[in-house]
Amino acid sequence: MSAGVLAVVPSAQAADPPDPAAKKKQLDSQINSQKADLNQSYDQLAKSVAAYNQAETQYKAVQVKYAAAQGKLAAAKAADVVAAGKLKQAEAALQTAMNAVDAGEQVILQQKQIAGRAVRSAYQQQNSLVGLSIVLRGASPADLATGMQVQRNVFGIQGNAITRLNDAQAQLANQRVKVAEAEKIVAAQRAEAARTVQEVTALTQQVAADKAEAAAVAATRLTTQQAAEKDKNSELAQYNALVSERNRVQQILVARARAEKAAAARRKAAAEAAERAKAKKEHRPPRTVPNDPGSSSGLSYPINTYITSPYGMRFHPILHYWKLHDGTDFGAGCGTPIHAAASGVVTDRYYNGGYGNRLFISHGVIRGDSITTVYNHLSRYKVRVGQHVVKGQVIGYVGTTGYSTGCHLHFMVYQDGVVVNPMKWL
Repeated sequence: MSAGVLAVVPSAQAADPPDPAAKKKQLDSQINSQKADLNQSYDQLAKSVAAYNQAETQYKAVQVKYAAAQGKLAAAKAADVVAAGKLKQAEAALQTAMNAVDAGEQVILQQKQIAGRAVRSAYQQQNSLVGLSIVLRGASPADLATGMQVQRNVFGIQGNAITRLNDAQAQLANQRVKVAEAEKIVAAQRAEAARTVQEVTALTQQVAADKAEAAAVAATRLTTQQAAEKDKNSELAQYNALVSERNRVQQILVARARAEKAAAARRKAAAEAAERAKAKKEHRPPRTVPNDPGSSSGLSYPINTYITSPYGMRFHPILHYWKLHDGTDFGAGCGTPIHAAASGVVTDRYYNGGYGNRLFISHGVIRGDSITTVYNHLSRYKVRVGQHVVKGQVIGYVGTTGYSTGCHLHFMVYQDGVVVNPMKWL
């Protein structure tokens, strides 16, 4: 059986990593918060996606806030236009009223002049001696009638002038009341216009602030989006690398398993032939030839601890596809001893970017199947390639090398070169 052919990195990388004792205490405190799943550290990916989701939520909220501020600003501008229109109308009405007052004052002035002339004429013509002089002069009845008609006409002119003057004064008073009312309306409209201008100014500033905030949040959103996308690509690349490594190893172990089973069959056939020859010579029935020593028992737990992630298919919560978790994860602090699950030969040990420090032990044929166990993410090794180990022997120590979320052992079982659920053998 060939050994050490699985490693695809320079021998310098296969050397024992430094002792993690200095970091053990720090790493142990993180065990409970770690969730190993196919040894893919999507912790950072989850954080970056969460940051992006938070930025997206904040961005939407700011956009709503910005849109609302714009709506308020538009409404305020519309109200300002209405208020300005009302003010303009009120000022026009006030001016009209003031013009009417000016016109009324001119009418009164004219009516006063007319009334004054009527009074002077009455004074001149309506003297009380007029009638007496007519009588004293012996005027005829016709002359007397004419004089009295003149008197009535003079009084009529005087009364009409006074009436028009009184009417003009009443209209002027009414116009002055309208001016006062118009002045109040103008004052109210000016106050309303001032409020709308102030509101427009404040909302304009608010819109500018919201726009700046939206721009800042948009920039943060873009940054977090790019980070999340980068981490997603990294996560996918790591997973693809794990799949490639698993497939590569599987091809080699399938060939090994075939050769191992063929060799075991040849050994058993040779042993059975020898037993038949011996039995014939001794004149007895041939005895059953057992399988290779130690090949009938199962595997034992490499660490006596709890399972953090079992073997099986997983749905990636962020990448949204199904993937195989190709082993059983045992939670333990860095530096915890790892024991051989069964007796066998160390065939390979090397570093891989996904699985970290790896150790392969071939256990030969067990219950008719070629079995190889693999121990991943080791902090350091305790055995070398080609060394024979016994069941329960310390072969290395728990670590978090490779693409790992924290200190743990990722334990794998290859049955006839194909990865299977380790629990069926433990």
